[in-house]
Amino acid sequence: MSDHSKTTDPIIVYGASWCPDCRRAKQFLSSHRIPYEWIDLEEHAEAIDEVESRNDGKRVIPTIIFPDGSFLTEPTNDELADRIGLTRSASNTEYDVVVVGGGPTGLTTSIYAARENSKVLVVEKSAPGGQAGVTERFDNYPGFPDGVSGAELADRIIRQAERYGVEILQAVAVTAITRDEPFLRVDLSTGDSLRARAVLVATGSTYRRTDAEGEADLIGAGIHFCATCDGPFYKGAKNVTIVGGGNSGLEEGLFLTQFADHVTVLQAIDKLTASKLLQDKVLNHANMTVWCNAKVQSFNANSSGKLESITVNRDGKEVTHDTSGAFVFIGLDPNTGFLNGTLAVDERGFLTTDHMFQTNVEGVFAAGDVRAGSTKQIASAVGEGAAVAIQIRYYLESLAAKV
Repeated sequence: MSDHSKTTDPIIVYGASWCPDCRRAKQFLSSHRIPYEWIDLEEHAEAIDEVESRNDGKRVIPTIIFPDGSFLTEPTNDELADRIGLTRSASNTEYDVVVVGGGPTGLTTSIYAARENSKVLVVEKSAPGGQAGVTERFDNYPGFPDGVSGAELADRIIRQAERYGVEILQAVAVTAITRDEPFLRVDLSTGDSLRARAVLVATGSTYRRTDAEGEADLIGAGIHFCATCDGPFYKGAKNVTIVGGGNSGLEEGLFLTQFADHVTVLQAIDKLTASKLLQDKVLNHANMTVWCNAKVQSFNANSSGKLESITVNRDGKEVTHDTSGAFVFIGLDPNTGFLNGTLAVDERGFLTTDHMFQTNVEGVFAAGDVRAGSTKQIASAVGEGAAVAIQIRYYLESLAAKV
């Protein structure tokens, strides 16, 4: 964890809503759970003087001011990571287990392996905790009868891993995994290379987004990607919306009718793409409506910063659709691009494994949302983390027996 996560003094980010570098910087700080104050120059013209005074009269954004008075202008993610004190260099060059991905699956594996005295390193390209860390709340995770915020759950798992001596690199990507007998070689985005006896790929998957205006700012505040996880929050809501007319969208929409009074499905093209059976169920459901040729233009917030409506281009006309929540189901992409085809995948790009979670490359394992056949639920992600840890232990024991 960074030093800034332990202070109450926020970082100040000066920028504008149209600035892509500003959005990137805000997303980076948010993903690392670093508190900051956002000042939009278009809404606070008086702040322009502060920006110009820091930049020799130039209006350059984002300008990010830190509690000690220092500042960065248009920083890269690497520069931000170094400035807020993230750990980005490993203390050793050789490990028993290198875990690629610091979400619930990878962190659980690291805890199990470290408890058995293995030397373990977790490499996370963003912030440890993964998608769980930026999820507003979990109400379906065992042991928390009143629910738990994603940030709190992630922090608890991280502290537990650190307690057992797990090293965690943040804002560092793995660029390649190759065999370098008798080890595996793991190349990092920092230019460093490591050797490992076993590697776990637990990089998860990413829900596709609409990229409509307002979407990034409202994730967790009305925009969701898992109806099973977040649907119960909308019990009694007048209307919730599904974006996407494929199998997942219609299945989740039917599920949401248990909670909301009405569910509207928005499909960007002129027809649904789900199975005929699902289409029939939805089109004949008294509490569901389907809009085809309905492309999302923007997600709109109320004064409290929560989603209140969606601007939709429907059949060429712009309309405002009031809704309490939006669930986006337009596809899921496994985070496997860095592997450059070195590990076997299924037709959707998810990593294939045997019953012991091992991939087609000896010593390389895969678990969690990146693995073909996983259920994309946090409880099962943790379960797979424990299960693959046991298989990695057997593998390491087999290596030791050969020596």
